[in-house]
Amino acid sequence: MATGILPREAAIFFVPLVTLLLGILIGYLAQRSGYCSIGGFRDYFLFRHTRLLSGYLTLIVASCAGYLLFWFLTPDAMEHFFWALKSGVATPIPGAPGSLDTTAYLIFSIVPGFFVGLIAVFIGGCPIRQTVMASEGNYKAAWFFVGMCVGSVLFAAIVSGWVVALMRSLGFGV
Repeated sequence: MATGILPREAAIFFVPLVTLLLGILIGYLAQRSGYCSIGGFRDYFLFRHTRLLSGYLTLIVASCAGYLLFWFLTPDAMEHFFWALKSGVATPIPGAPGSLDTTAYLIFSIVPGFFVGLIAVFIGGCPIRQTVMASEGNYKAAWFFVGMCVGSVLFAAIVSGWVVALMRSLGFGV
């Protein structure tokens, strides 16, 4: 195992604390800027405005930088971070549930992502924007947030097992 700057015991305290502080900072910036990833794409394609889209791209770059920082500080805590570079993109994802191959996980990413985007267009904002609007007192957004939480729990507890069984029966198992 690789050793990092922080010992594993310090990382157990340090990584969640930094994650919490960054979450508070990102939430504050999302509220102040009116951030919405779906709105960024909508504004770009309809009006060629890039203000919201630049926030989306900044969030992606900052997320990658944050993961690299955490990996540099505590590589033991993120031992599978560079799995695609070490063994090739078409290999199974280490630690992923269901023991499916990479094609199944790509399907799991693309299909639900399409539906999240479609629903976000109908409700007028991405899940981050709906969460911010719920914290500002918008009842419609609060109901969306509650539904998102309940739907996540139901999917994790019930539906994901069915989907994994279906994917295995279709030959996507490892």
